[in-house]
Amino acid sequence: MNLKKPLDTWARAFGRGVFPHQMTWVLDLPGRGLIMSPRTVAGRLPLRPDAQVLEVGPGSGYYSVEVARRIPQGRLALLDIQPEMLAKCAEKLRAAGLENFATYPADGQALPFDDASFDAIFLVTVFGEIAEREAFLREAARVLKPDGVLSITEHHPDPDFESAQAVATGLQAHGFEPLQQLGWRWAYTLNAVPRRGG
Repeated sequence: MNLKKPLDTWARAFGRGVFPHQMTWVLDLPGRGLIMSPRTVAGRLPLRPDAQVLEVGPGSGYYSVEVARRIPQGRLALLDIQPEMLAKCAEKLRAAGLENFATYPADGQALPFDDASFDAIFLVTVFGEIAEREAFLREAARVLKPDGVLSITEHHPDPDFESAQAVATGLQAHGFEPLQQLGWRWAYTLNAVPRRGG
């Protein structure tokens, strides 16, 4: 029996970089909600019932369901580089009786959306996985509405965890202004807005 593939998958799941779709069951373990619950993440987003929201790297949809529930007249766009993740996420949303979403297999360097499309973009334990961060932030600023918010949530034990200070510094270097930090040192949300007009 060839163990190389399964061992590689496990190594990727608990190492740095993109989380493998074969391990989505880990993302749904009950203890995850104790670290950062879907209600907490959704509550930290500036959501109106008709909001247009983009989730980058939704994984299995652990947070997607709660966000989609809070925007019954809006729409949730789900973007991931792994089509398998998007399929699992869509299955979870449909099982919850939700249809106000669409999936987009793409990476963050060239977002397949028009300018000023979204009221909010959010990422949970994904920001540290983005290799071309400058390109992503440029695209995020482009597709956000003038009063739109970029919301980055990070928590341990994610191997790609970065401190709020490091994330805030990176955002400022690439055209965003941090608005608020919520949570605590090891499990936080940082909300930011693009600097407009220079």
